[in-house]
Amino acid sequence: MAAISPNRQTEIEDLFRFNYRPLCMYALHYLQDTDLVEDVVQECFTTLWEKLEQGASVANRRAYLYMTVRNRCLDTLRRKGIPTESLKPYDTYGVIDDDDAEERSHIEAKLWTAIDSLPEKCREVFLLSKRDGLKYEEIAKELGLSVNTVRNQISKALNVLKNGAIKIYMFIFG
Repeated sequence: MAAISPNRQTEIEDLFRFNYRPLCMYALHYLQDTDLVEDVVQECFTTLWEKLEQGASVANRRAYLYMTVRNRCLDTLRRKGIPTESLKPYDTYGVIDDDDAEERSHIEAKLWTAIDSLPEKCREVFLLSKRDGLKYEEIAKELGLSVNTVRNQISKALNVLKNGAIKIYMFIFG
């Protein structure tokens, strides 16, 4: 077995860095279990790495990873006894097709990357409000902040995310 070249290693590291989160978001459309999703995606990267070390040619590595993640998700569901013959990915809006799931996974990953880039307190306040559905007064009480501070932190988060959304829009349609 030939050792993987430094160039190929860098290429796989770049693939991982740019595709890990979108692939996890994609797998989440099938599995709805974040721990399981992370395991599946990591296994798929390992499989790709091993194929390349064995000298296999994989022309479109990104497409290969999406196909492998989808197949591993379906295998996981089959092992749980869930029929997969007509299974489609879905999200909060209902059933979607694979292309939509892939596209949404990239957008969702960019959104979560933007949320992760928020300052810690701002991110915490924003997630308590938008993800957990707490009212400003509840957040203020839980974190020992004034309601005005909560309002300002959420406004700050929304501005950062809005500017990020404009960049995403310009990237996609610009």
